[in-house]
Amino acid sequence: MTGHFEPLPDGGAAVPLDEVEISILRSLAVQLMELVGPGEEPAEGEGADLLASVFNDGPSEPPADPVLARLFPDAYGGPDLVPDDDVRAASAEFRRYTENDLRSRKRTDALALIRALDALSPSGEEAVLRLKPGECRQWLGALNDLRLAIGTRLEVTDEEDGGELLRLPDSDPRKPMVMAYLWLGGLQETLVESMMG
Repeated sequence: MTGHFEPLPDGGAAVPLDEVEISILRSLAVQLMELVGPGEEPAEGEGADLLASVFNDGPSEPPADPVLARLFPDAYGGPDLVPDDDVRAASAEFRRYTENDLRSRKRTDALALIRALDALSPSGEEAVLRLKPGECRQWLGALNDLRLAIGTRLEVTDEEDGGELLRLPDSDPRKPMVMAYLWLGGLQETLVESMMG
């Protein structure tokens, strides 16, 4: 897993991917979509309108799953702040009006990644994925969400550089997840560089 994104003249980016890399990325994106789930979708059919869908209330409590809590964090407070009733109320209110849209965007980004991978037909050992500028933004969102999900499962902290995880023995059951986490980080970094270049 050594491919990295290169900028394209139209503002997009390209990366060579082999069949294994395509399979891993697709599988991770499908798992992310399943984890994010549908959320609380607005009612459809007779009587449903745009205004109702805009003001559809979402959940007000943070998710119990640590990965979902990381993907959908409280808007107020933080890890070092013990929230009081006002902070909890403000976070619940913010979550109520934003989480459904955020879930929808995360699903859309992951689906864009899956569709782009499904459109590839590797000839020989690898295929070259070419993304348009808008697709780059969706891929960047999906790669970020995948890294957050895996990093949370690995209990990676913001201060951690991953060096300790890299030194895990090959027999450690976390090793494949660590390698995927680091690989996704490389893809994400080179995609950002390509978008800026």
